[in-house]
Amino acid sequence: MTTFCLSSANAGLWKGAGVAAALSLALFYGGLVQLLAGMWEFVRKNTFAAVAFTSYGAFWLGFYALVNFQKALGANNSVGIFLLGWAIFTFYMMIASTKISMAVMTVFVLLFLTFVFLTIGNWNAFGAHASIVKIGGWVGLATALAAWYASAASVINSTHGKVVLPVGPRN
Repeated sequence: MTTFCLSSANAGLWKGAGVAAALSLALFYGGLVQLLAGMWEFVRKNTFAAVAFTSYGAFWLGFYALVNFQKALGANNSVGIFLLGWAIFTFYMMIASTKISMAVMTVFVLLFLTFVFLTIGNWNAFGAHASIVKIGGWVGLATALAAWYASAASVINSTHGKVVLPVGPRN
């Protein structure tokens, strides 16, 4: 949901409204709730989910802080550098996701591409291209849809005790 809101703004769908919604969600749903979900996955010894949820929860908390505090620090290229680190992290998580399911792998492939486009689009050394950010926004929307599908499949399949929404096993 947080990715959907921010990506909709990056794609140019509803500009400030998407950013405001994403920042509200970033602090709580994308940040705190994912961080908690990651901790619960550590208890379950599910390393991939624990690292993913905890890390992306920290991403959203960090993004919230970056957006709200970077002007006071006079940071230049901070968003591009921030996103580059997350692109690198997402790349190796994408490799690990190949052993989870097609649905999860699709999320990570799209998320990696989203971070690559947004890194290039936000990095002043590359000219900070709004058109590249817009492409990143559209890929981010595809990421959000894929993540919603993977999440829905997990909840619905577990609730029904059978496969209702296929996720395509990888391992």
